[in-house]
Amino acid sequence: MISPALAHLPTPPAPAGLPQHVPLAVQTRDGVVESVHYGSAIATGADGSTLLAAGEPLAPFYPRSALKPLQAVAMVRAGLDLPDELLALAAASHSGAAAHRDGARRILDLHGLTPGDLENSTDLPYGARERGEWLGGGGEATQLAQNCSGKHAAMAATCVINGWPVRGYLNPGHPLQQLVARTVTELTGEEPERTSTDGCGTPLFALTLRGMARAFGKLAAVAESGKSAEAAVAGAMRRHPYMVAGEDRDVTALMRLVPGLLAKDGFEGVQLVGLPDGRGVAVKISDGGDRARMPATVRLLAVLDVDTSSLARLAASPVLGGGRPVGLLQATDFLGAGRTPNDPNAFDAL
Repeated sequence: MISPALAHLPTPPAPAGLPQHVPLAVQTRDGVVESVHYGSAIATGADGSTLLAAGEPLAPFYPRSALKPLQAVAMVRAGLDLPDELLALAAASHSGAAAHRDGARRILDLHGLTPGDLENSTDLPYGARERGEWLGGGGEATQLAQNCSGKHAAMAATCVINGWPVRGYLNPGHPLQQLVARTVTELTGEEPERTSTDGCGTPLFALTLRGMARAFGKLAAVAESGKSAEAAVAGAMRRHPYMVAGEDRDVTALMRLVPGLLAKDGFEGVQLVGLPDGRGVAVKISDGGDRARMPATVRLLAVLDVDTSSLARLAASPVLGGGRPVGLLQATDFLGAGRTPNDPNAFDAL
């Protein structure tokens, strides 16, 4: 009999209806498996074909903040014109450093707006170091400190540029959000399975890993062409990886260490990567665990023959016991037999 305390909760999906994720990362301690992170992953070619896959990459999921580059493309198409570092901030989940907070304020100032025009949620800076410094100076949760403030400042600015109402810019029926929805559909090649609301209040779309990987491949392929909104956003992110995340953030490190690579993370264990040749990579960790996201991503990149020699710190992390290494968190061999780029029949179903 179900507990009365749980009776008001919606019925959870039956096991048969859950995504068929596979082990993507494992943590061992002195030779014993301590934790396993399940998930799904995919790599797509420049033509959108599936090169590598594990788990269930066609199951709908919420990309969360990995949608920000696509949202920024929509805004540039609508006339948003910002210096590179501020455009990168518009696609960011920033750590809340002074440069990030000041950047969001600059976007507002350039368009006659104030922090009072922002409609995102309030929060402390996302980065641990930045949060400590902020609290040490007497700071509290604000909309500018929240990690999506660059995107929200850019959304409000785009409304000013087009004569759209600033108030209510997060409403799914607002012209800005209608444009974003059309742009996401175009870049992913998918109609969203359903819509929801992200943590910051922005409309959120349920898509597939394949669709998102294809979109990031498209963006990365044109990053240096300078001839489209996609090129403007991807190029700005590549040239200013610090503004996309911050110091001590793996996404910033990944773009700094691999020339031409475009990267964006999202809450609940989401990682997207675009490569300059148009290939895309998408990873979703089923339990939302952030620590497993990058080891799985680096494993995929290595199998795609990307030079990952500089990514050892991102590919695995030591497990400590008494201050000394006693184990390792690393990716599993989740691609398995037969799932290689040279097997044209392995992914006919995808």
